[in-house]
Amino acid sequence: MTLGIHAPHTKSCQQCGKPFTPARPMQAVCSPRCASRLVRARSAEKKARDRQETKERRRALETIPELIKAAQREFNAYIRERDKDKPCICCGRPLGTGDVGGAFDCGHYRSTGSAPHLRFDERNAHGQTKACNRYGAGRAVDYRIGLIARIGREAVEALESDNRVHKWQREELREIASTYRAKLRELKQRKEE
Repeated sequence: MTLGIHAPHTKSCQQCGKPFTPARPMQAVCSPRCASRLVRARSAEKKARDRQETKERRRALETIPELIKAAQREFNAYIRERDKDKPCICCGRPLGTGDVGGAFDCGHYRSTGSAPHLRFDERNAHGQTKACNRYGAGRAVDYRIGLIARIGREAVEALESDNRVHKWQREELREIASTYRAKLRELKQRKEE
């Protein structure tokens, strides 16, 4: 019976895959070059894992108001792109173009404060000059007249009578933001063709 001496066995290098005979019991690579590459690869994997964990933690900490704001930004951008070649829903003037955010707003017929459940309803949102939306208090009467011309009296009355209560959920808001981001991209591609 022999004690303590074992015949050396070969292993596969964890980096290059070549067989080698380890000089130390826990040796995993065949050379210092492979050791260096393995350390860099593991470091990159750890960084990627850490980034993913951070992203997941941030996502878990997002509040409903933050998600509503993000979804509203995507929705409004889509509506502005959709309506940029149409006249203002209230005054009929051309909407035009401008700097960041454009020269016009995405105006809501029923405001997001009075009817938050309709904030992402495309029938309720249309391109509106900043003068009409911000400084003209939305010009509800003129907006209604323009809205009837665009979507019809029946649809306008359906919007006006819709008073349901809706509680926004995180995933629902993320889905809305994603949907309108994709719709905007698709709309821009169609207009470029």
